[in-house]
Amino acid sequence: MKPLKPSHRGKKRYLLIKGKDADKESIDNAILEFVGVLGYAEASPIIVNQGKNSVILAVNVKSLNKIRAGFMMSGKSLEIVKISGTIKKLKLK
Repeated sequence: MKPLKPSHRGKKRYLLIKGKDADKESIDNAILEFVGVLGYAEASPIIVNQGKNSVILAVNVKSLNKIRAGFMMSGKSLEIVKISGTIKKLKLK
């Protein structure tokens, strides 16, 4: 199968998330509770890198505000420290 052209690919933003609940299951639940299944599919969150109490998450640009609101509304200990257009600018500590 031919790869997609760069103009047809979805634009991504990378989020540095820290907190004691920073794991795949709690991040997925926080997003699903707020935006639902359809919003989750639109956001297409992908965990790029995972460290101790920190995660780098890739999401679609158009649903960035919904994802941020989902983390704020969840009762979990998840904090978005930084948002970047490249992974290189985010560093796990």
